[in-house]
Amino acid sequence: MAMFTSQLFRIFNLFTIIAILFLQLNNCVCMAAQIINGTLGGGFSAGVATWYDSPTGAGSGGACGFENDVTYAPYNGMTAAGNKNIFQSGKGCGVCYQVKCTKATNALCSENPVTVTVTNECPGTCNNEAFHFDLSGLAFGALANPGQADPMRKWGRIDIEYQRVQCTYSNTGIQFKIDKGSNVNYLAFAIEFVNGDGDIGSAAISSSNSNGWLSMKQSWGATWSVGIPEGVSGPYSVKVTTIESQKTAVANNVIPANWSKGQNYRSNVNV
Repeated sequence: MAMFTSQLFRIFNLFTIIAILFLQLNNCVCMAAQIINGTLGGGFSAGVATWYDSPTGAGSGGACGFENDVTYAPYNGMTAAGNKNIFQSGKGCGVCYQVKCTKATNALCSENPVTVTVTNECPGTCNNEAFHFDLSGLAFGALANPGQADPMRKWGRIDIEYQRVQCTYSNTGIQFKIDKGSNVNYLAFAIEFVNGDGDIGSAAISSSNSNGWLSMKQSWGATWSVGIPEGVSGPYSVKVTTIESQKTAVANNVIPANWSKGQNYRSNVNV
């Protein structure tokens, strides 16, 4: 009887070990899939698109701090204002999405995805849907078949599919736009043209007399700020780290000592 009990106990332990290993393996696979899906966007999902600005306008960089930069390369007017789930209190600024519509929902659709960058916020009724993209007039028209941009814009609102994608600004360095509220004791700037994730998780500045890096905080949109200690002056280097991939770029001496409000300073580095 004792021998039978011992054998039964060993068999039970063996099955227990196998079950634990299976659960751990299954958990690892699920976690890996979640990480991959989070990084790559997990394919297209359903959303809604409207448009604003002029019919062929570039939209706005207002809520992100990009101002009129949206008109020019590398944005080239292909921008979007996102609702709260896209804008994410400014953390969504600079993120890139592919957007498309299908002929099943609108015969004017080309079904070819276009890439847009989040440069603004769409508040209010845009939050009636989970994911609402208020596209620039130019980007909305680009969803249509050739020659049918104007008829497409007359719809005003369409069902779309979207997915987050990596931002790719070829041969373009990260840019810093000095906020107009900056002064000798307070420096703030919007951060633009970040490759990859497109977003900003942290930022810091340093100079030859700053005694190391000075951590910045997000003020609003893609605008980050820092108080300048007495005796510290430029030129300033800037360190930018993205949220998801945690990639970091350091732009050495990119902001000169005699910086000007509203001026753009383009670096030669990216993530």
